[in-house]
Amino acid sequence: MLAIRRARRKFRMGTICSPNPSGTKTASEVCNADWMASLPPHLYDVPLSNLAIPGSHDSFSYWVDEKSPVGPDQTPAIKRLARISLVKKLMKKWSVTQNLTFREQLEAGIRYFDLRVSSKPGDADQEIYFIHGLFGIKVWDGLMEIDAFLTQHPQEIVFLDFNHFYAMDEAHHKYLVLRIQEAFGSKLCPACSVESMTLRSLWEQKHQVLIFYHCPFYKQYPFLWPGKKIPAPWANTTSVRKLILFLETTLSERAPRGSFHVSQAILTPRVKTIARGLVGGLKNTLVHRNLPAILDWVKTQKPGAMGVNIITSDFVDLVDFATTVIELNDLLQEDRAVTKC
Repeated sequence: MLAIRRARRKFRMGTICSPNPSGTKTASEVCNADWMASLPPHLYDVPLSNLAIPGSHDSFSYWVDEKSPVGPDQTPAIKRLARISLVKKLMKKWSVTQNLTFREQLEAGIRYFDLRVSSKPGDADQEIYFIHGLFGIKVWDGLMEIDAFLTQHPQEIVFLDFNHFYAMDEAHHKYLVLRIQEAFGSKLCPACSVESMTLRSLWEQKHQVLIFYHCPFYKQYPFLWPGKKIPAPWANTTSVRKLILFLETTLSERAPRGSFHVSQAILTPRVKTIARGLVGGLKNTLVHRNLPAILDWVKTQKPGAMGVNIITSDFVDLVDFATTVIELNDLLQEDRAVTKC
């Protein structure tokens, strides 16, 4: 029965994603652009905190600027080394954690975005950029790309998690929040009870965007959710075994109510890891060979109040990551069938 339901769901979702300006393909030949809208009706009233939702780590880092200054998130020693042009080229290999643009990630099914932002030292204006060692695109450009997708897919919901801020004073925060308002307008969902966040309730209000803001500044705006509502424990390891143990432990400690939960299914390089794989970069040194084992762990999980919720990965296109996470929601359908019997 589970296989039949998956086949039916894939049939409903099985259109090829529309071509995008970059001309690149999404993570899968099957488009997940409307997977939330394609869920069975009995899941419309399940809290989003109980659904399985695919996300990306350092979501914006598909492009970083080698020509810009090194970001304020780096140590003084790295900043000095980066005066050598070759160093920035090597940094890029370790700063990039995704291949797909925001639009391509959304079409592949990604609905949670891990966002780190910064002002650019020396800039006269208050422009804010994404950052991961090196500066990425302007935040405004990313927000507009996401908004354009949401306008075309009115039943899809996204989580934007602004969790690191660098070189930003109060004026920068006000500027950023204003840009968020300008980009999404009435799509923004006011912060309220996590358990009240269901697909049906959001659709009725025509809300599509939940903004999490890990800074006390969130208190000034009703549409900014506090960071504590979306904990994302970090394993900080290069070992798949240790990562999986950490993910299992933090899931077992998850609060059953009151917050979403992010399982960061990512490996983090240490200094010696980078030294050994300096030229290869993050993808070739650490991610490519370990991602299949991480995906095997994902396949064994189950969503629910004490199960997985949001799962994030590096290079979400290297394996069928998003579809694998989405299909975990079929297990919630199984529960319903058993109950009815």
